[in-house]
This record gives sequence, structure tokens and C-alpha cells, in this order.
Amino acid sequence: MRELIKNDQMVTIVPQDFHNTNNGRVTDVRMDGFDMELKYIPNGLMINHVCDFYSLTENGYLYFESYIKDLKDNVISIANPTKHRFLQRRKFTRIKFLEDIELVYKDIKHSARTLDLSAGGMKLRSSENIDIEHDYKVCIKLSDELEVSCKYHPIRIERTEEGVYILSGKFVNLSNIDRMTLIQYCMKKNMENINK
Repeated sequence: MRELIKNDQMVTIVPQDFHNTNNGRVTDVRMDGFDMELKYIPNGLMINHVCDFYSLTENGYLYFESYIKDLKDNVISIANPTKHRFLQRRKFTRIKFLEDIELVYKDIKHSARTLDLSAGGMKLRSSENIDIEHDYKVCIKLSDELEVSCKYHPIRIERTEEGVYILSGKFVNLSNIDRMTLIQYCMKKNMENINK
């Protein structure tokens, strides 16, 4: 693990309950694992429970599963994972995602359809010419039980020969929980598609 995790590296820990997502800085790397100083009080994190871990490295987004060996105040000891993988070189996994959504700015509403999705942003298509100077409220329904509400900032718009507008944009002020929800959702959908 020494070649993957280094001192001062930021790592996000996601237990089964997304609401207890936390992150922190690596303080010590050993042969049998590493220690982290958490940013937040470790509510919902338990010794011997398996969690997902993510960290952005120079080789891409590192993902692994492991468990907490020890927990004292906001310092936790993590066991070495048996395996790991790099999700991809880009920061967030992007998946094909087709859903109807609504972009809302003050009293203006635009209908659109998502084309792809990542924890960083999404691509949309719309029959309406949407002003890219505004941040729009959006609600992304991932499943019957899971949705993410956030702001979407269009960066680029193109008009196709058919008169349809294609928007690419990013999420702004996305909460840590919503970002991790999107990271895990996209990663799992991507793995499902690979294993089909």
C-alpha cells in the first residue's frame, strides 16, 4: 500500500450509510495499513465494518474496500486492502444516463434530457435555447429511493443540424454526501456495464 497511499494524501471514507461519509488526511503509512486524521467527528464509523475508500492520485481515482482496525477520537487506523483498482484517469467516472429533468432559474423552467452523468457534471439535450450565464437548480433521480438536488452550471452549448441544443456543464456547491452518492452510483453502474 506504500506505493499507493502516502502521508498527507486526502482519502474519502464511505460507510454503507452515505450520510456518514467522511474524509481526512493520511498521517502514517505502515506495512499493515495506514492512519487517517478525519475532518469530521466519525459518526457512524465502526471498527471491523467494511467501507469504501476513494483518493485522487497522480495515476487516477484510486478505489478500494477495507475496514477500520482502530478508532480514537478523530484518528482511525485502516487495514491494508486485499485489492484495489484505479477507476480511470479522469477525476470522475462518466456513465450513460438517460432521464428527463427540469432546469430551474428563478421563475424560468427548461425541460431537458440527460445524456451522461458523473460526480462532476452532466451532458444534456434540449429543444430550448438555454442561457448558459445562470446556475440552474436540478433534481437528478437516480432511483425510486435516491435523488440528488443541486445546482448545475452550463459551460458549453452546441446546436445540432436538427435544431437540438446539447449542453455540457458542471455541478456547483455539491455537498460531500451528494458527490459521494454520485461517485458510488456512477462507479457501480459502470462496473455493471463492464460485467454484462
